[in-house]
Amino acid sequence: MRVIIKQDKQTVAEWAAQYVVYKINHFRPSAKKPFVLGLPTGSTPLGMYAELIKLHKAGKVSFENVVTFNMDEYLGLEPTHPQSYHYFMFENFFNHIDIQHKNIHILDGMTKDYAKECRNYEQTIKDIGGVHLFIGGVGEDGHIAFNEPFSSLESRTRIKTLTDSTIKANSRFFDGDISKVPIQALTVGVGTITDAQEVMILATGANKAPALKQAIEGGISHVCTLSVLQRHPHGIILCDRDAASALEQATIDYFLEIEKNNF
Repeated sequence: MRVIIKQDKQTVAEWAAQYVVYKINHFRPSAKKPFVLGLPTGSTPLGMYAELIKLHKAGKVSFENVVTFNMDEYLGLEPTHPQSYHYFMFENFFNHIDIQHKNIHILDGMTKDYAKECRNYEQTIKDIGGVHLFIGGVGEDGHIAFNEPFSSLESRTRIKTLTDSTIKANSRFFDGDISKVPIQALTVGVGTITDAQEVMILATGANKAPALKQAIEGGISHVCTLSVLQRHPHGIILCDRDAASALEQATIDYFLEIEKNNF
């Protein structure tokens, strides 16, 4: 597992965007051989999306032959709802790049058959050959996507009931009103994420520091689903100084030293 520590959230966003562009361009995607990208929502990746839009408009990258799969979606929110993840992705990213709509995949939070929707999502990922790079954020309790503590590390796309702490954290997107936050969501599983050839998790802010400490310096545990990255052959945690602040100084020094000459 690589741990890349940047100064602040802006430099995290810039590095993440540059890395995505590098991976796409190095792959040289085509209509018959698309690059497959897993994408997150939430406040953490907003800077990365803004940087990717800039790079696209500058002619540095095309998304025409990129296929995307989003991590999750709230249950019961129409795609046009301002807090749905459909709306988030189009408003903050897809509407500003040259991606083909047929290549965008987001779970349907309005489905009446949750199990079928989740099975079909997994099958679509499988049929295209899997995800090349899955990007995600992390919750304060160490969860990735909506795989809350005690989720199976082999879990697949499924319906999940959200914890009170997650609902409270996400209420900031719903005018601070907890009652407006959906209590369930469809989410890719931990196993779905780690099936990707490469996984990159973004973390910024001191509130993420305890989760990173547990994931990096603790053991692999379903209590902190991010910790599963320890056993992934190509896992990256990209964080700022604040998010890394709970790590032992020796840990910080080690990763700064070994990454100083890397991309």
